[in-house]
Amino acid sequence: ELTTVRVQDPRVQNEGSWNSYVDYKIFLHTNSKAFTAKTSCVRRRYREFVWLRRQLQKNAGLVPVPELPGKSTFFVGSTDEFIEKRRQGLQQFLEKVVQNVVLLSDSRLHLFLQSQLSVPEIEACVQGQGSQTVTGAILHYAMSNCGWVQEEESRP
Repeated sequence: ELTTVRVQDPRVQNEGSWNSYVDYKIFLHTNSKAFTAKTSCVRRRYREFVWLRRQLQKNAGLVPVPELPGKSTFFVGSTDEFIEKRRQGLQQFLEKVVQNVVLLSDSRLHLFLQSQLSVPEIEACVQGQGSQTVTGAILHYAMSNCGWVQEEESRP
């Protein structure tokens, strides 16, 4: 079984405002039976990764959860350098997570990687309070073509 996960295309949102942030495109391609959709593409920001790591830690028991790149407020160097270093760190984090069988069993991870649901919507879905099941939410996103369109646009 093969799973490729790439963190790409960092984009600054709300640039120039006090609430600007960077989000990243997460592209997943797999033939693993663990995943509902075999290809997906979503955008996530750093604080969503922080939430995901916390949830994985809560549910993983004694299994160590990989570290995220630090949240540096005193970064020396260019913003572009910082964003690229963080992108690489987020990619390494996800690569390690999807290789771990215990972490891979967490439905929050699947919704994070394969739906555009917000963190509260993911929580509601996992607790059975959403309008869809976990699989339903992933399939709905996959069928909406959102995951494909983003990837196609970035191909040379």
